[in-house]
This record gives sequence, structure tokens and C-alpha cells, in this order.
Amino acid sequence: MNVDVFQTLADPTRRRIVEALKGGELSVNDLVARVDIQQSGVSRHLGILQEAGFVQVRPEGTKRLYSLRPEPFQELDAWVTGYRSLWEARLDRFGQALERRRKARTDVPKSEEEPP
Repeated sequence: MNVDVFQTLADPTRRRIVEALKGGELSVNDLVARVDIQQSGVSRHLGILQEAGFVQVRPEGTKRLYSLRPEPFQELDAWVTGYRSLWEARLDRFGQALERRRKARTDVPKSEEEPP
């Protein structure tokens, strides 16, 4: 996994642009309205996202339409999946321990319970 993927998405403005593009192609002006920064800032962030492989651009007349590319997100998903099993195993063990504790409490005979 390329560390630049994390550096690219570390910026909150780039994450807002990615979120806006999740719904489909948008022009720079559409993105300016959605992320509430100036056109020059949106263009700069789009350049970084494009260089990192997150977005692609398609000319349509005088407009340039930007959309997300799936590959970097698939790479991120594969990376997270490698850690998911680690956390799921820990959560499973935690759930089993809680269940044993709950069962031990319900298995105590009434005569041995402490008075309220």
C-alpha cells in the first residue's frame, strides 16, 4: 500500500471533494459550491487527487468533469481487510468472555447470591 494514499486523504478538503464525487461526475464549479472553497483551491486539490489516482477527468465541451476512480479505494479496502480479521478475532474473544461472565452470574444458585 502506498503511504501517499493516506497523505492524500489526510486533508479534510480533499475528503470533502471525494465525498461530493461519490454521487457521480461533477465540474469544478459544482465542487466549488459543494465544498465551499474558492475555485483555485478546488483545482489545486483536484490536481493532487488526480496525481494520486483518486480522480479522473473527462472533457465535455468547455467543462471538465471529475469522477472517482475505483482502484485506490479497492487498494484501501484490501489494506483494511488485512486488519479486519485481527479486530474481529479480538471482538469475538471479548464477546465470548462477556458471555461466560453473564452465564457464570446466572448459574449461581439462589442460596449463594448476596442479599440486595
